[in-house]
Amino acid sequence: MRAIGIILAGGNNNRMRELSNKRAIAAMPIGGSYRSIDFALSNMANSHIQKVAVLTQFNSRSLNEHLSSSKWWDFGRKQGGLFVFTPTITKDNSFWYQGTADAIYQNLTFLRNSHEPYVVIASGDGIYKLDYNKVLEYHIQKRADITVVCTTCRRQEEVERFGVLRMNEDGRIEEFEEKPMVSQYNTVSTGIYVIRRRQLIELIEKSAQEGRHDFVKDILIRYKNLKRIYGYQIDQYWSNISTVEAYYRTNMAFLDKSVRDYFFKQEPTIKTKIDDLPPAKYNPGAEIKNSLVSSGCIINGRVENSVLFKNVFVGNNCVIKNSIILNDVYLGDNTYIENCIVESRDTIRANSHHCGESEIKIVVEKNERYVL
Repeated sequence: MRAIGIILAGGNNNRMRELSNKRAIAAMPIGGSYRSIDFALSNMANSHIQKVAVLTQFNSRSLNEHLSSSKWWDFGRKQGGLFVFTPTITKDNSFWYQGTADAIYQNLTFLRNSHEPYVVIASGDGIYKLDYNKVLEYHIQKRADITVVCTTCRRQEEVERFGVLRMNEDGRIEEFEEKPMVSQYNTVSTGIYVIRRRQLIELIEKSAQEGRHDFVKDILIRYKNLKRIYGYQIDQYWSNISTVEAYYRTNMAFLDKSVRDYFFKQEPTIKTKIDDLPPAKYNPGAEIKNSLVSSGCIINGRVENSVLFKNVFVGNNCVIKNSIILNDVYLGDNTYIENCIVESRDTIRANSHHCGESEIKIVVEKNERYVL
């Protein structure tokens, strides 16, 4: 493909509450065995983008470990490859990334040393499948300066989380508002952009000179009347996991067979780093109903409408309902978990009771095992 990829995966988000205390949002576990960033990386690989940069910053240890080998997404090649860039202190700059545009600015060498004419920019917290080639074809056909991939937000109350836009009949964006308090529109940006490489370098350099650091506010919104910015509408499954409720809802969606088949059985599929783990073990007396149980799990109790990630131990007489249990969790005997997200590497003591009522409860036990 005639493009390079940039994945923005360095942001922090307080709406994830305790879940973002120890990891980047892009490293959040998804669908039993995956991480959020796997979806953007797989889309890049499936679109034949051979050179991809991941810009990390906040709590990047777990994410960097996940990205330690590029072979899982088929980026291990002589031409191109997977590059992970963190903020670097140099003679001219000692700042962390001050925004999305600044993150790109601090890594302009990557753009300057590339030869592909286009750049695909994606976010690391989106759950979707997309052929970026179709977006690029649309971008060229419309002779656009920037193309924004957008979708319809089916929950009007969540529109405030996104950039809201309005297009004319030709698809050109006429209005763009970032995270409005109230909006009558429900077409939102997915955080995926296509732009010509040389133009991106020019816009990023100009923004840096003016002390502007945000890609959406200081480039998309600022130039919407000066540049030809078009929207590319998608109708397939798309979700952003930047809040606890959205994260919970997205994982629960994988209990639907049609969603699982769409991502993991219909080509092209989503790829991830593979761990050498034994299959899940169901001991006598275990009862599983409509749940996703990953490799390495040992189940003794009852699991219903839940997602269990890798290496989860469920003790005797345990009951888990409508919950997400992250990696390496030990649940002691007679534990009751409902409407909760249990943080990874927790040890839940026997006879514990956790139940989320008005909102999803995040269970974080204080123990010596470090959370990743």
